[in-house]
Amino acid sequence: MSSVSVISQNRSELLFAEPSILAEYRPDGAIVLRSLSPLEPFARCAGDWLEHWGSKAPDGIFLGERTAVDTAWNTVTYGQALEQVRSIGSWLLTQGLTPQTPLAILSDNSIEHALLALGAMHVGVPVASISPAYSLMSKDFEKLKAMIKLLEPGAIYVANTRQFAAALQAIQPLHNARLISGSRDVGSAISFKDLVSAPSSAAAAEAFRAVSLDTVGKLLFTSGSTGAPKAVINTQRMMTSSQQAKAQVWPFVNDAGSKLVIVDWLPWSHTFGGNHNFNLVLRNGGSLYIDAGKPMPGLFDTSLANLRSIVPTVYFNVPRGFDMLVTALRGDQELRRRFFAGVKIIFYAGAALPQHLWDALSQLSVSTIGTSVPLVSAWGSTETSPLATDCHFQAERSGNIGVPTPGTELKLLPSGDKLEVRVRGPNITPGYWKAPELTAKAFDEEGFYLIGDAVKLADPGRPGRGLYFDGRVAEDFKLNSGTWVNVGTLRVNAVAAFAGVAQDVVVCGQGEDEVRLLVFPNLAACRALAQLPDGATCEDILNHPGVREAVAAGLSRLKAQSGGGSSNHATRALLLSEPPSVDFGEITDKGYINQRAVLTRRAADVQALNDAASAKWIGCPFS
Repeated sequence: MSSVSVISQNRSELLFAEPSILAEYRPDGAIVLRSLSPLEPFARCAGDWLEHWGSKAPDGIFLGERTAVDTAWNTVTYGQALEQVRSIGSWLLTQGLTPQTPLAILSDNSIEHALLALGAMHVGVPVASISPAYSLMSKDFEKLKAMIKLLEPGAIYVANTRQFAAALQAIQPLHNARLISGSRDVGSAISFKDLVSAPSSAAAAEAFRAVSLDTVGKLLFTSGSTGAPKAVINTQRMMTSSQQAKAQVWPFVNDAGSKLVIVDWLPWSHTFGGNHNFNLVLRNGGSLYIDAGKPMPGLFDTSLANLRSIVPTVYFNVPRGFDMLVTALRGDQELRRRFFAGVKIIFYAGAALPQHLWDALSQLSVSTIGTSVPLVSAWGSTETSPLATDCHFQAERSGNIGVPTPGTELKLLPSGDKLEVRVRGPNITPGYWKAPELTAKAFDEEGFYLIGDAVKLADPGRPGRGLYFDGRVAEDFKLNSGTWVNVGTLRVNAVAAFAGVAQDVVVCGQGEDEVRLLVFPNLAACRALAQLPDGATCEDILNHPGVREAVAAGLSRLKAQSGGGSSNHATRALLLSEPPSVDFGEITDKGYINQRAVLTRRAADVQALNDAASAKWIGCPFS
């Protein structure tokens, strides 16, 4: 790996700042890492970004969306957005919303969603974007009800009251909020059109001037597996300092001649899409085209159509999305040519990108344009807004999460055979909404946030070469032999070894002699492998000999690649016919699996894995 700066394809544009890291080695074995580049001054609030671009580039496209892949993009300029945001903020104040009565948004990403959120923050009203899965996929609405009860919102927005009717009925006794509906809705709620037509008021201008670095901008919910949802306070300081750090490690975004364009589906109810990507565009005067697709069968075609229409300069996705993208790029020469000719950086986050996808993207890039587009990542959480580290260099393999960004400190503490990582900086949350006890437990005596992750140095003697995510400290477990199982690493290796048959896996085996896997299958890939029609049942697909043989072959590959150590491969796998549940916290709308929630809910499946007489599991042929 080289830690030198990376130049873009035209060899004239500096993409990344060169890492420069100071390591402090303490007597207790702790290592504190910080950037030698000081964090430069940052904006007072996100609203200042909008005011700036609304004045400097009023005709520049800020947001775009379209209702279908064969229709034109509907766009909003920075000037139009600023005018509408001021009107929305004025209307919210007339309805009595305050810093203690947030705006709750239940719907997907949209222009209306963005303008409402910016309008609330413009006048100091927090916004809580809640994953639509809790309204549209849930059966009991318990998580949604807990969120609304905690928030006590002053207003609630849904794009369509009929679509959200069941959810709205479930939460109706829990709030006194004004209901806002989409501009094309025909329900009885207040129309979005009424908000944007409201006159901008002096009170709103005064409220905007009163917004400070410590003003709460957002409340983002974590996707925990147990207990009531936690609302993470995101202040203006967190958001603006995080974007300033990003601009320092990605200097090309400050280049007036380098237009930032992204085509993005990542939900704004999560910090990756809502803080990292959305704010990156807003801070730098770029254009965000909202992708109504997702990396799911039937929906990714929409994402591909949008990429054929708009070529991004930075492409963001999660590993599942890259898996589907690689297949599409291999089969579409024109899309491949346009994609690699326009994209400057490919960015993955949320989970490690399997090495075979990293290699495939690099090889496709080289064969198409003669050079490899940089593949980079970062690391953080909802509580870090989210940027804590950034890989602003081209690593030699997947998984490098980079180095601390300017202004952020990492404390690495020995924990067994791992290094637990803790975070401190202006980008860190002050705590959880209405939860002082949880807040007190979230920080150590030096004020470092206890994120619960582990990392390892790429090169212990050269901290500037970055870090690798080393799993969750609480997820790892010991086998009966006393050997530790690194759950995060094994999960990534297992998904890669199954070569498309597995959508994701959950690692089991605590207190057992061997590691075993619960497998969420990729049903489309399994159906194709079994050569079964679309109407085939899930049971028919998963019990097909070809599918079971493919799983067995994947277990064999995993063992061969691991060197045979008992903690590095699995001896059995069980295919799960029921997809992960939103209600039980098993999955987020970005497709991330919550290991602990799955193991808790599917205890009977774990028991079947451990039962030598069970016919449900598939064994490794060479165990």
